[in-house]
Amino acid sequence: MEDRSPRILAIEWGRIDVEGVGEVKDAKLFPGGGRAWDWTETGTRHRPGIQVLDAEELLAAGATTVVLSRGMDLVLQVPSTTVSELEARGVTVHVLETREAVALYNELATTTPVGGLFHSTC
Repeated sequence: MEDRSPRILAIEWGRIDVEGVGEVKDAKLFPGGGRAWDWTETGTRHRPGIQVLDAEELLAAGATTVVLSRGMDLVLQVPSTTVSELEARGVTVHVLETREAVALYNELATTTPVGGLFHSTC
């Protein structure tokens, strides 16, 4: 896979270390790269949570599977409308606690055009 998604090297409270990206608080990762996930770009808040707009960059980069993390304490919400809108576009969606999301994402990154939104705190 030429444009594979970068692996997450380490995750701890408030810090995600991403291959080729470096350390960020929250991460937006996709086939071919990644960057810090800045919630202010789309007005994301813990409630109502992750919006389809947050995932657009992942899809534009070719992700066919998206992993959405809810934070270490599951505070970040993922509305069912976000999941259903992504699925309606043919995207496989996984919603998990952050550490579980990282494990699944890293596994998928070896074989699948995967994107992910990772929240490293609450």
